[in-house]
Amino acid sequence: MIELSQGKILVIGAGIMGTGIAQVAAQTGHQVALFDAKEGANLKAIESLTKSLENLVSRGKMSPELMQTTLQNIRPIQELSDAKDVVLVIEAIVEKLDVKRALFQQLETVVSEQCILATNTSSISVTAIANGLKRPQQLVGMHFFNPVPVMKLVEVVSGLQTDPEVANAIFTLSQAWSKVPVHTKSTPGFIVNRIARPFYAEALGMLQEQVASPFEIDSCLKSAGFKMGPCELMDLIGHDTNFSVTSSVYEANFYDKRFTPSLIQKELVDGGLLGRKSGRGFYDYSADAVKPSILTPEAKPLPSKLKIVLHGDQPLITFFSEQLESLNIKYEFDEESDWSGVAYNQIEIRITDGLMATEMDHNAVLIDQSFAPFAGMHLAWTHSTTATKELMKSVENFLITLGIQPIKVIDSPGLIVARTIAMLINEACDAVNQAVCTEDAVNQAMRLGVNYPQGPFDWLEQWSAADVAFLLDSMDDFYRGERYRVSPMLRRKSCEELLNE
Repeated sequence: MIELSQGKILVIGAGIMGTGIAQVAAQTGHQVALFDAKEGANLKAIESLTKSLENLVSRGKMSPELMQTTLQNIRPIQELSDAKDVVLVIEAIVEKLDVKRALFQQLETVVSEQCILATNTSSISVTAIANGLKRPQQLVGMHFFNPVPVMKLVEVVSGLQTDPEVANAIFTLSQAWSKVPVHTKSTPGFIVNRIARPFYAEALGMLQEQVASPFEIDSCLKSAGFKMGPCELMDLIGHDTNFSVTSSVYEANFYDKRFTPSLIQKELVDGGLLGRKSGRGFYDYSADAVKPSILTPEAKPLPSKLKIVLHGDQPLITFFSEQLESLNIKYEFDEESDWSGVAYNQIEIRITDGLMATEMDHNAVLIDQSFAPFAGMHLAWTHSTTATKELMKSVENFLITLGIQPIKVIDSPGLIVARTIAMLINEACDAVNQAVCTEDAVNQAMRLGVNYPQGPFDWLEQWSAADVAFLLDSMDDFYRGERYRVSPMLRRKSCEELLNE
């Protein structure tokens, strides 16, 4: 068993990521050598770290003693040869394959044969970086998330030649650093950057079709439990960075249509509208910018004669029942129903299954999916293009009465939340099906790496594989492309459910 808990560590790269990694290692008692090829960069990093730690001390987030110990444990070095006795090297330099590969080839002439070499790459193949090394089995991915001292997740990435003992040693070390590690194979995007693609891609697709505005999309997904909506998150990340990662995953997957970059985002990048860092992206961040909002009308009294029948057992239906009870409105349950939603005075308000309302009926009404509904939530809804104005007003008022802030979108398959979560589930199934990682690793990675309210397989337990597959099949029929093809694993789960009914 490889032991790393007390050994000296070399961190290469004194940027935000490298400095954060050095801090975490030093806080847990490691002697850390910090190197950067740019003259004076490591000393500036120590100065910046000192100010950051002083701020933590002033706010009572860190003791003065721990601050001093942490800083004393980090030693800036000018030459790689000054770190010959380290047991682990963690590289956090520029994301360029040839530069990383050259660095590790140089390191093999400096450190011992037992030293583990780790790369913090977020997108480059660990297998490719190891190509040409004398000891490729010693190279492993150790992908941290920014900010390193705060974010818990570490993706432990094994290339084709990575020794399992090396990966396990990094896994154990990450736990000792109070991180939550997950094992993953070296495939494009690893876990988080791969599975997160649909979160952005579905929003960009909806924008291109003018289904809803950026603020409406963000509002619906935040009501589904996401800390940030996809549009404001892309603005935060930077459209140049987000577009680059998507393009990298697309190219690395041999131009698989599921990962096709967006023309909407390319236009923003081409125009220098990169988000917060440029002052404008999907949103305007200037001081005098008017913040977008959604106006929800006051609820009007419902008709005196009401017949309300709830269908299905999904979380949104439970929420409806609770709201109706709180309003002392009588309702019935149809336990034998083959659809989910609510029949309101013979108007069927169905939870989307992936079909368009106009495909279903002259007066069809669809509402979005929700797994954690609450009073005041934003919920997308739509109706058949042939529906009467009276029906539209009646449904909107009924939803408002139930404590929902409805957002009417154009009639499109899967609305907003349902199609996004279905695609996240599908991509997660594909990753597990290809032995990239386990279901538990996916759930942990997406909760901790990008702060999702649940993991994809958590959502799948609340939904059903058959329903998710049907929704994706419906969207695949509508769009006639490869984007919505169902993962083989999800298809198997769907068939198993149908056979067991």
